[in-house]
Amino acid sequence: MPRRPRNPRLAVVAALAVGALLLVGCGSEDAASGGGALQVEASFYPLQWMAEEVGGDLVTVSNLTKPGAEPHDLELTPREVAALADADVVVYLSGFQLSVDDAVVDSSATVFDAADAADLDLTLGEDSGQDQEDGVGVTDRHFWLDPTKLAAVAASFADTLADEDPDNAGAYRANAAGVVAELGELDGELEAGLADCADKELVTSHQAFGYLAERYGLDQVGITGLSPDQEPSGADLARVTEFVKEHGVRTIYFETLVSPDVADTVADEAGAETAVLDPIEGLTDASQGRDYVEVMRSNLENLQVGQPCP
Repeated sequence: MPRRPRNPRLAVVAALAVGALLLVGCGSEDAASGGGALQVEASFYPLQWMAEEVGGDLVTVSNLTKPGAEPHDLELTPREVAALADADVVVYLSGFQLSVDDAVVDSSATVFDAADAADLDLTLGEDSGQDQEDGVGVTDRHFWLDPTKLAAVAASFADTLADEDPDNAGAYRANAAGVVAELGELDGELEAGLADCADKELVTSHQAFGYLAERYGLDQVGITGLSPDQEPSGADLARVTEFVKEHGVRTIYFETLVSPDVADTVADEAGAETAVLDPIEGLTDASQGRDYVEVMRSNLENLQVGQPCP
């Protein structure tokens, strides 16, 4: 398969962000001029990581989803709802955590919806169970598994922080430039590392990896749909098991935050192996890395063994 061209949007974002590096000069030595760091509430881990990287020392970021918790299942306590109301900035992903969607309506904070910059262009077909670019179904919101989309969100979030704290606008945009560059490097590693895999079929316990598959020329087949808590039917298990046998799939991927039982069942029936592919919805002691970038690199290593790739 020919290698995919690099994302032109990332190039534009990178050019704009690097320009900010030239404007920031020495940057700001203090937090927001009114006194103290901006208080940012992030709804789950990838947005926490992005906000911390873009905000740097000028922000204090809290994560509404506790380590080890499944973000899809988040139910906010009254204290957490109050924290959203008291924050300077809330960063969330609409349609991903319904309790957060409800809470931000009443928040007086500046609200940043990552969906606006992420270009959510994949939907899960209701009947086929496969990812489709043009189809009627549920929108896939796991955009951060394509680093170029997360880079676009970071650049946009820098503008939100700059509007909230104009005295430090240059620092936020310079930080975003660094994030865009780091994610561009990660994208290049993934593109090169997955360019010549023997198996293009990516069989996962749930369909969180559509954007990764789209970006790097793989074909995702999920045992269940977009929610990791969805129980597969006997027909689902039979369908994927037959697919694995017919296509000679060698590896079934499971996650760190949910039970591997579903992946184990298909692997046992089809004579395949299992391995971790982390959707990075949260970090735990079991995560194969200390932050988003490290876990993505671990994902690359696991895919290179499981697919396998030179």
